Amino acid sequence: MHKPNVTVAAIVKNHNEYLLVKERDKFTKQICYNQPAGHLEKNETLAQAASRELYEETGLSLTPTGFLGVYNLYADNGVHYLRFCFLFDASGTNQQLNPIDDDIISAHWFNLEKVKSLPLRSPLVQKCIDDAVTRPLLSLDTIFN
Repeated sequence: MHKPNVTVAAIVKNHNEYLLVKERDKFTKQICYNQPAGHLEKNETLAQAASRELYEETGLSLTPTGFLGVYNLYADNGVHYLRFCFLFDASGTNQQLNPIDDDIISAHWFNLEKVKSLPLRSPLVQKCIDDAVTRPLLSLDTIFN
């Protein structure tokens, strides 16, 4: 039986910039950039998982403002991911970026043009940011918990 990996991602906007974390890809061993993201853990909702991953990878404690969508990816490492993306607004916060997760090298804010020039973890990093700019945001209650 095929079971895709359920992951969450935090698309975090602060005015005209987006938050990305710098990390080493476990498959390619290359330095790359990704949204704060990770796997759903037992007994948590998808939105809770996104908030937890955001906190662990950046030190920011925020609640999602909406749901962006579900993304299907068959990655180069042979793994099938279902990625649930949530939008967070950090424009009113003065929290400092302070990654707690040892796998995260650092966290940074980038404008849209700079994001396009970075080595991204997967095509979904850019796709989710593009969708955050162009697509309507879905209500958090779109997902039944």
